[in-house]
Amino acid sequence: MNPDLIVLADTIHTMDGHMGDSHQAVAVRDGVITAVGSRAEAQDWAHDGTRVVDLGSATLTPGLVDCHIHPVFGLDLTIGVDLSSAATLEEVCALLQFESENDGGWLRGWGLNPNAFGAVPLHRSVLDAVSGDKPALIRLFDGHSALANSRALDVAGIRGRHDFEQASEVVCDADGVPTGLLLEAAAMELVQRHIPQESFDERKARLAALLEDFARAGLTGGHIMDHSEESALLFRALEIDGGLPLRLRSAPWCMPGTDESEWKELARTVGTGGRRWSVEAIKLFVDGTVDNGTAWLYEPDAYGESTAPFWPRPEEYSAAVRYFASRGIPTATHAIGDAGVEHVLTALESLPGTVPADVLRRTVHRIEHIETVPDGLVERFRSAGVVASMQPTHCTHYSAADHSDNWSTRLGAERADRAWRCRDLREAGVTLGIGSDWPIAPFEPLPIIADAQLRRRSGHPGQEPIAPAQGLTAYQALEGYTSHAAKAAGLWDVSGSISVGKRADFTAFELDPLTTDPDELAASAVLGTFVDGEIQFMLERLA
Repeated sequence: MNPDLIVLADTIHTMDGHMGDSHQAVAVRDGVITAVGSRAEAQDWAHDGTRVVDLGSATLTPGLVDCHIHPVFGLDLTIGVDLSSAATLEEVCALLQFESENDGGWLRGWGLNPNAFGAVPLHRSVLDAVSGDKPALIRLFDGHSALANSRALDVAGIRGRHDFEQASEVVCDADGVPTGLLLEAAAMELVQRHIPQESFDERKARLAALLEDFARAGLTGGHIMDHSEESALLFRALEIDGGLPLRLRSAPWCMPGTDESEWKELARTVGTGGRRWSVEAIKLFVDGTVDNGTAWLYEPDAYGESTAPFWPRPEEYSAAVRYFASRGIPTATHAIGDAGVEHVLTALESLPGTVPADVLRRTVHRIEHIETVPDGLVERFRSAGVVASMQPTHCTHYSAADHSDNWSTRLGAERADRAWRCRDLREAGVTLGIGSDWPIAPFEPLPIIADAQLRRRSGHPGQEPIAPAQGLTAYQALEGYTSHAAKAAGLWDVSGSISVGKRADFTAFELDPLTTDPDELAASAVLGTFVDGEIQFMLERLA
């Protein structure tokens, strides 16, 4: 066997489906697992050239994979002041005032939670009061909307409503005057294109630091739900500089208004990449978000909004899915509202008969977010073989058990009670990948694993849980980052468990995620990560 690495830990959870197994050692050669067994057995595996890493009382699991992140796109969303901690309008204004007084150029901010505004409408006048002569653009937490001040609207030449190829909107008042609220990408881009851009080297340095933070948090991989030419250039540059500390699987966007010629160009990017990054799927959107009124619901929200699909002609979305599926290309579709989720399921259910059976069997299709759905749609996930990809902290950070938050208020009690049905999907036999959607929510996986169980924000024991029956078991939550994350990417044959023949990607925990109280787990340390049997991060006391 002659392993080049042996990792020892008092507890190893293989996540291969055999929960009763007891292992304390794993052997690796050339980045692949060659043996799993006891400490005593490991003594027979070692030879003169074997490196032995003894993690002592730690717990070792397959490497954690975030099933939904935006590291490159997030560079644009996280410029300026972080407003995610602001709970009131006064706090928002104070942070913006400080930023405006201490930074030149544009006033920028991100992570704005509309709940902080209370009953006050989102309006440019709020920014005008703190921005002075500077143009300002503030991104809301959902990533699908922004608030611009009067100066920014003037710079962008926005003086009224605009027509778009997708469901985007320059929100205007009854007199047709822009309020400053911009909904969805095309509308935000009207202002975004006028903002001075960072240099490539600046962005590369920020991305490198972010990926190192991902690794220190315990991640060994991530499913990136966007991709661009710049993404490829950045990943190549980082690999030349020394490599990526985790595996990255990207999915470029297919947007409304495109046709087969553009779909063909997207398809050509699939399979490209480097040592630890690759383009492996296509990302689509069928709706927006509940919070800004652009989700696609069966019935309007409390403000008469969220009634339209992101694709003005949703049959064109279905045609795009068929195009990629017939070529064996996985798709991942953003669908939040019940009508949106149903449309995606219907499109995927229509593939048999039009796509060869062998192509369907080897291609994984998934739906992202799935925030509110009735019982009938839960069962259809299983029968259609569709993967659910969900973010527990969207629930625990931005909604409330008493339905006083913006998301719940818009939906009403009946639909809000169907919030993020993680447990129901699991009980129905659906593969459930878990992620953060960073920068929409924090990326640290341990608090997310805890929140998935608690259905409230970890570290806040006084908070009432939100639909507590939807809480996952500790094992299910860990599966969402390991075995189910691998299945969600169609990679179960090579990753997702500590099994002979699979990739040697591991995460080492200070505490056992299967037996530790979730609040305690969320506050504990990640001791290290391995990718391809190479240490990417290790606490100094263990190095």
